[in-house]
Amino acid sequence: MEEFDYPDAAKILENKKIKLLKGDGHLLLADCGNSPQQIKIWTRDGGDFCFLANASRGYVTLEVHKVWALETASHPISADLTSRGKTETVNVSKTGPQDGYQSVGEGTDSDPSVLVELRVTG
Repeated sequence: MEEFDYPDAAKILENKKIKLLKGDGHLLLADCGNSPQQIKIWTRDGGDFCFLANASRGYVTLEVHKVWALETASHPISADLTSRGKTETVNVSKTGPQDGYQSVGEGTDSDPSVLVELRVTG
């Protein structure tokens, strides 16, 4: 039975300080570049990092602290963030009022937030 554990999670945590837990294989950690399939996560502590979407639906559960913005180009996304014991779901459309960019957590003058799940929704 498939457990959906993220491959090489311990090595990624050690090298990039990103705690990846589980996923369905449709959102893969990648170097940031100019790919329209890229989803970018901006953090205050570790800079930014990216995932590539290889399908119109997918997810990854993770733990990334001090996230302040999310960006997408070709796929709408949904993200769960926690702060002070509460979870908030943020939706970012690929062609929204901010052109696929959404401030979250400290980026909205709020408390620091932890990204706990990222989903491609279309």
